[in-house]
Amino acid sequence: MEGDEQSILVVRPKKRQKLALNQENIQKPSPPPHAPLPERMRPRVLDEVVGQNHLLGRNSLLRSVFDGRRLPSVVLWGPPGTGKTSIAKAIVASSCVGASESSFHRFISLSAINLGINDTIRNTIEAARKSKLKTNKSSILFLDEIHRFNKPQQNIFLPAIDDGSIVLIGATTENPSFHLITPLLSRCRVLTLNPLKPHHLVMLLRQSVSDVNRGLAASVNRTVRFQVNDEAIDFLSLHCDGDARVALNALEAAAIASAAKIEDGESRVVITINDIREVLQCKHLAYDRAGEEHYNTISALIKSMRGSDVDAAIYWLARMVEGGEKPLYIARRLISFAIEDVGLADPQAITQAVSCYQACCFLGMPECGVILSQCVAYMALARKLVSVSRAIESAREVVKESVGQEANEGSYVGELMMEKDTSNINCGL
Repeated sequence: MEGDEQSILVVRPKKRQKLALNQENIQKPSPPPHAPLPERMRPRVLDEVVGQNHLLGRNSLLRSVFDGRRLPSVVLWGPPGTGKTSIAKAIVASSCVGASESSFHRFISLSAINLGINDTIRNTIEAARKSKLKTNKSSILFLDEIHRFNKPQQNIFLPAIDDGSIVLIGATTENPSFHLITPLLSRCRVLTLNPLKPHHLVMLLRQSVSDVNRGLAASVNRTVRFQVNDEAIDFLSLHCDGDARVALNALEAAAIASAAKIEDGESRVVITINDIREVLQCKHLAYDRAGEEHYNTISALIKSMRGSDVDAAIYWLARMVEGGEKPLYIARRLISFAIEDVGLADPQAITQAVSCYQACCFLGMPECGVILSQCVAYMALARKLVSVSRAIESAREVVKESVGQEANEGSYVGELMMEKDTSNINCGL
């Protein structure tokens, strides 16, 4: 790759040197052996991508538009380690199979982590426009962590997408509806990536063991043959929350540690479940107190209590506590649940919830974990009555739909209420 860049610099004028350095060679060789295992095992073409069948299946949208050589601008949204960057690079690598027929001129990969809306972005978009006029081919701009651009800064991409100079592939772990501007969302298709299933992770782990050139064998300097027990692979696949990067990094760390223990002259290394446990130390939890997993987990807790599933409710509570959630936030949601979902079916529920909140203020963690568990169990086992909540909402709608002056001078409020249609307000009591 270094040689390719030098040859470009000799042929092109000096004013094009910066552009040549920003351009990524699509047909690049495999990553060097010292690269981390997740980078070495990254899919090279779309057919090597594991999981995400709803996006890459035979009749899926992304596969159909790619086969037609007309890729739209997309935003790949999903948790870490689910293949956002891999899919973007595999799309470009796969397009090289028919390079002469491809509608793409070049691939540019940038990350919002280490740059802002500066000359790099502006020069990249301007170069894409000139390339479009000269070759009538668009440039693919892959922008990792696109949500890190603030909303005014995102406007710079709109004209280039409109005139076809760039095809934008954005990757984000945050909800695009919260972090991307509406004009940008209207120009891009948002594709959601799901956490990988355990059998997908098993497949990736076995590939990394069997691949001689890119797999575990390249993680150590000496020539050794790795063998990973099925029990170790199954354990690792279940303790990564669908994150392939976590699984591969853990496997590589276990392989390096195990290879360091063997005697000179041995060529076979066996990785056991104890080696994996030593590397992981504890289960990896995908949780963030202000992001998508925060809302997903509290939603699961509330739905479990509504369904009177005590075991599931306490599980989701434990997941939030272990993820570092603030106990007072959980206690406030329990108060809301006691009012809106339990209601008059059990008037003591609100007393339990408020007492739980006060006890959490007094004690703090870890003691308040037991208090929260007791309150969650109480709410899950209590009878539910949402009729009062629905009744007040219906009453508010009746008030909003009221037209004109409510009362003439000298009339009685009671007489007016008699004239109102309150048939839709039903408390169920």
